[in-house]
Amino acid sequence: MFQVFAIILYFCLALLVGVLTYRRQTSSAGFLMGNRSLNYWLTALAAHASDMSNWLFMGYPAVIFLGGLFNAWVAIGLTLCMLLNWQFIAPKIRSVTEKYQCLTLSSYFEKRLQDSSGALRLVSGAICFFFYTIYIAAGLTGLGVLGESLFGISYQVGILSGIVIVVGYVLVGGFVTLAWLDLFQGLFLLLVIIFVPLYMMQGIGGFSEMIHTLQARNLSLSLFPNFSATTFLTILSISLGWGLGYFGQPHIITKFMGIRSVDQIAKSKRVGMAWMVCSLSAATLVGLVGFCFFPNGLANPETIFIEMVRSRFSSFLVGFILCAIIAAIINVMSSQMLVLTSILSEDFYRKLFHKKASEKKLLLVSRLGIVGTSLVALAIASGGFSSIFMLVEYAWAGLGASFGPLLLYLLYSKRATKVGAWTGLLSGGCIAAMWPLVDPLLPLSLHPLFPAFLISLFLNWTVSQLTHKKESLLVDTVQT
Repeated sequence: MFQVFAIILYFCLALLVGVLTYRRQTSSAGFLMGNRSLNYWLTALAAHASDMSNWLFMGYPAVIFLGGLFNAWVAIGLTLCMLLNWQFIAPKIRSVTEKYQCLTLSSYFEKRLQDSSGALRLVSGAICFFFYTIYIAAGLTGLGVLGESLFGISYQVGILSGIVIVVGYVLVGGFVTLAWLDLFQGLFLLLVIIFVPLYMMQGIGGFSEMIHTLQARNLSLSLFPNFSATTFLTILSISLGWGLGYFGQPHIITKFMGIRSVDQIAKSKRVGMAWMVCSLSAATLVGLVGFCFFPNGLANPETIFIEMVRSRFSSFLVGFILCAIIAAIINVMSSQMLVLTSILSEDFYRKLFHKKASEKKLLLVSRLGIVGTSLVALAIASGGFSSIFMLVEYAWAGLGASFGPLLLYLLYSKRATKVGAWTGLLSGGCIAAMWPLVDPLLPLSLHPLFPAFLISLFLNWTVSQLTHKKESLLVDTVQT
């Protein structure tokens, strides 16, 4: 009862934030992009909080809990590549999408390459739809697991409740309102992810006692267990196999597109990266502290944060603290659903059915798209999945390998061609999608994004070089 009251209280606070920041949206551009009006604080927290879902509290601490500090290369790779994302993608994508009046990555690809057929926009939109429904299903799976662990409710009731909340969030106000909610919830979950492991550490005798316990039980505390070629290849696979994905995640890239001006990106980068370093460091600590608390393991390692909190706090505080997981899930799912909605309205409806649709009609289609997308994701999540980490990895790899190499090449090369773009887009997406079937046959397991991204980037460059003279591209890369 107290847990339910705590969660209701938290969501009343979130609702208050939504009401205070609500802006009635009268256009598709306002609903999907906020008319490019976000300040640097909003952009920073929206970009980062919409990235770290239940993966931060459940998926990532579990791999540290099971494999030790060596798996922290995941966080290191993410941090490094997100910094590069801010540095080299954010300023350019903000400038070029405003120049071309684009609300989606798909429409930017089309206009940059002068693809009058519309096929590139439709296929890239379809790729987004495929991988994002899996991504959203991962979030729903987290809500289902949380519902079972916390309230004893069925998995199906948990995911149904989650999708209702997320749809309500997105329908209320669109891009700007979600950005303010990201700011509020991002600060809250940062506070929680830092406080819990530091508080729990006192129950095991402090930091030095934790290290002693980990060493006594042979959990790896080294980032470099040895210096063999296999180890270095594994490090590259783990770090870049996650980090490279940042260059191709539409729900993060669109946050860069919505900032008020390019001049504010540097300040936004500093805020966002500080948030990221603190949250990932704390999540790593959750896995290490959890190993000391549960030396005999857990039936489901992805519930490590939940079980730690339940073992030490009162019922009310358990509910309030675990709202951070719910907030993280909702942040990501809402941003992803808004991206899918923009694809349905801008890339499919306007392109295929009604090129001169009014803003009112596009806004209606956007909101109907939210409902339709939620039903598809709900159907996928209803099947039940064993690992949130694996679901997120699959979707992350597919999006990153499909769009990351192409976006980098279009922003930084004047020799990009349509044939090269098609080759890179399809090769990256297909390799990432099929990699789980190929990986078991290899002598060394690799994260799917690592080979898929590199192959896609290589094919983008090679094919564009070979076909450049045959294509006449009139639009040069915008210099920022």
